Amino acid sequence: MNDLYDRHRAVIPDWVALYYRDPLEITHGEGRHVWDVEGRRYLDFFGGILTTMTAHALPEVTKAVAEQAGRIIHSSTLYLNRPMVELAERIAGLSGIPDARVFFTTSGTEANDTALLLATTYRRSNQILAMRNSYHGRSFSTVGITGNRAWTPTGLSPLQTLYVHGAVRTRGPYAEFTDERFTEACVADLEDLLGHTRDVAALIAEPVQGVGGFTSPPDGLYAAFRRVLDRHGILWISDEVQTGWGRTGDNFWGWQAHGQAGPPDILTFAKGIGNGMSVGGVVARAEIMNCLDANSISTFGGSPVTMAAGLANLSYLLEHDLQGNARRVGGLLIERIRAACAGVAAVREVRGRGLMIGIELTEPGTDRAAPDAAGAVLEAAREHGLLIGKGGGHNTSTLRIAPPLSLTVAEAEEGAAMLEAALREL
Repeated sequence: MNDLYDRHRAVIPDWVALYYRDPLEITHGEGRHVWDVEGRRYLDFFGGILTTMTAHALPEVTKAVAEQAGRIIHSSTLYLNRPMVELAERIAGLSGIPDARVFFTTSGTEANDTALLLATTYRRSNQILAMRNSYHGRSFSTVGITGNRAWTPTGLSPLQTLYVHGAVRTRGPYAEFTDERFTEACVADLEDLLGHTRDVAALIAEPVQGVGGFTSPPDGLYAAFRRVLDRHGILWISDEVQTGWGRTGDNFWGWQAHGQAGPPDILTFAKGIGNGMSVGGVVARAEIMNCLDANSISTFGGSPVTMAAGLANLSYLLEHDLQGNARRVGGLLIERIRAACAGVAAVREVRGRGLMIGIELTEPGTDRAAPDAAGAVLEAAREHGLLIGKGGGHNTSTLRIAPPLSLTVAEAEEGAAMLEAALREL
């Protein structure tokens, strides 16, 4: 392992982060478990950053990939592509967006980049509203709208971005308000902000912030925002890269918790749909999607192999009601985690829904972030055989828990026990 780590550092950029003091090499996986190069098994509660959505080595997906690869691996969007059309049809129908068109990319970053291109072209404006503590990708344009300092390496941007309050319920000037008053205050903030701008292209928002530490507003906040946006002709982009496909349990898409004013104008997705294959994409109304007046293609977006994987994965998810499983097992898991955190002075909050759970750590008795504590729990959880993630604004001190959606009750109980043991070592 040390040899591989040395080789990694010799050729990979310093800013490509690795977890753990002794970085982990994962060699294979099955179900909700993975194994390292030394043969040790781990219960995977992070899924390659919420990407292994159904299960590791899911037979239906690996079979579809192998069969498609045996026919043809690549053709590009210059040719008709049956798997791409079939997956686009299914996603368009599931999206809730009327007269939907679907464009496939290779990542969530590229999906959000495309959404920004569509919105700014359609509205003829380079002004974007984004949420504080947000994350939307690592390209030049998406870094420029990310509201999280830890993931923003440059202040340069082709866009003018203004940040709106509301995505973090328990911090900031409105934290002590009731949900109703919180929403009213955030809407007033949005109204005031729009009074100081020229025409705005779009608001982009994650229904549950991923990298930001699984924070979310009260249900209905983005619907209240939408009513304001509609009066100004401003588009709503829902970034569903982490919240899509039923992970939150209650809804198939995160935006549906805010659907009282209708679906978003543009929806972006990635991660889980490919179950580890490079699939991302954008859904938008035809008039928005078709507003580009120059040629465009995608060399790798919508490749036959990744589309075959997406079709097989989506079929498995729907046929096995993994959204319902996320709701049921996720509800159990968050209660077990809350019980595990009881009495741990460093735990400020346990939050989340479905299989998307965050544990925010602070210096006991304060709101000051405790990144060292988060790192210590991450290490201890690994020693107990559990892989989790971390994130959050205010110096990355939130533990992130997001297992594959096929997690069993027994595995939820086992993982909660491992996590409790790790937390007790603080």
